[in-house]
Amino acid sequence: MIIVPVKEGENIEKALKKFKRKFEKTGVIKELRRRQAFEKPSVTNRKKMMRAIYIQQLHQNEE
Repeated sequence: MIIVPVKEGENIEKALKKFKRKFEKTGVIKELRRRQAFEKPSVTNRKKMMRAIYIQQLHQNEE
């Protein structure tokens, strides 16, 4: 839980800015995006293999 101490008479925009900074430091958004973009290891390996084949074909076409 994020607690932002607000001083008496402090501007609400300033308090909101403090909250946003603290929230960003917790890394919740980064973790959420990382989990949404999860790829199975088999898919990752397949992509690596396809990339290697593509690069190899490029080199063969140059020769």
